[in-house]
Amino acid sequence: MHVANAVMPTPDQIAAFFSAVEDGPFTMVNLLKFKAKADYPDGRDAQLTGFEAYMRYGMAVGAHIEAVGGRPGYAGRVTGLMLGEVEELWDMVALAEYPSLAAFQAMVANPGYQAISVHREAGLAGQLNIKTQGPRA
Repeated sequence: MHVANAVMPTPDQIAAFFSAVEDGPFTMVNLLKFKAKADYPDGRDAQLTGFEAYMRYGMAVGAHIEAVGGRPGYAGRVTGLMLGEVEELWDMVALAEYPSLAAFQAMVANPGYQAISVHREAGLAGQLNIKTQGPRA
């Protein structure tokens, strides 16, 4: 299994994700890897760690998730690996629930969300976003 962290999806990944058949509520699992130092395009806040820059995003994103009917969930540091192997562990895991693909797409297209994304991009070395759904009755 090949694993590749990324900060931004490619245009093909975006098209495939949002062109999928709408299948209702889902939980996004975010496996996060932070830069040692924040890297803002304009050079600001170079004293921050990647984690600190990402936390600026993390503290603001909950309102954007809730605005589209979603719910922020658990977030915590990765402290160990019991099973399997990876070259390097992720630094944090965060969960967020969304009512639909359309709601998620509306959130990421919102200018307010896009404005806070600068902190996400400044702090992340890479991540995996995994869409999950629970069993259906």
